[in-house]
Amino acid sequence: MIDTTRGGKLIILSMLTPRRLAHPMNEPNAEPTLPSVAELGLDLLKVSPARRVLTLATPFACVGAYFTFAHSRWWPLAVLALMYLSFVTYGSISHDLVHRTLGLPRRRNELFLTIIELLAFRSGHAYRLAHLHHHARFPHDDDIEGAAARMSFCRTILEGVIFQPKIMIWALRRRHQMRYLVVIEVVIAFALLAVCFAVLPWTPVFAVYATLMVMGGWVIPLVTSYLPHNPDGLTALQQTRLFRGKVFSIIAMEHLYHLEHHLYPMVPHHNWPKLAKRLDPVFESTGVRPIVLGF
Repeated sequence: MIDTTRGGKLIILSMLTPRRLAHPMNEPNAEPTLPSVAELGLDLLKVSPARRVLTLATPFACVGAYFTFAHSRWWPLAVLALMYLSFVTYGSISHDLVHRTLGLPRRRNELFLTIIELLAFRSGHAYRLAHLHHHARFPHDDDIEGAAARMSFCRTILEGVIFQPKIMIWALRRRHQMRYLVVIEVVIAFALLAVCFAVLPWTPVFAVYATLMVMGGWVIPLVTSYLPHNPDGLTALQQTRLFRGKVFSIIAMEHLYHLEHHLYPMVPHHNWPKLAKRLDPVFESTGVRPIVLGF
């Protein structure tokens, strides 16, 4: 494990020896020993000050770009700004904050998680609870985040509409230290939504922002659960799909490294491509075949 919460410094607690997943080697469907982070390279855990600033500034820059473009009635560019905001928050920036991989002090990390997810009218700490539960429990039936992996395509699309309220309710019902923070975040999220629509008689800009951000969250079960997971896989190497190729890299903007993330959740998102390259020989030797679209 890696603790990144003390003064923003990485503290290596373990991971200095190879790790074994799920089963002893003498059992059916046993998994091979995987290299430790130390063996792959501890540079995978590093976040430079410039990278940290850029990462944390990106969501606010997207919001600023939206309002600038919307005020000028450049709606296509305004919509693109929010599409990117929705993509990089839940998919990478907020995701790093959930796993505390940016090397921030704990309180600052939690503050950014709250604020950045509220930009999308979501509860950051409900997200953390559901996501870490997903890492611990997939493919069990009580995994609320990974549930779409067992659904049909049409049911997954419907799941997207109810996904955020579902996660919030699930998190509010659980007993945990951060429950009060989830309550505050949920209240603020709905209050912000109400304000955005309350000012509609004066300007549509805020209502459009709220509508687009809420709709942007509807694809989350599709892209984070349905597409990357195989709940019928017998081992951790088989339960998450491996994607490779230039086409996927372009479409997903270097974010489609779900298997790598499940195996090494302590690696921040900007190092996923580097992690993937170092794991390719491991995947090849263990018979994990990538899915490639075109080339």
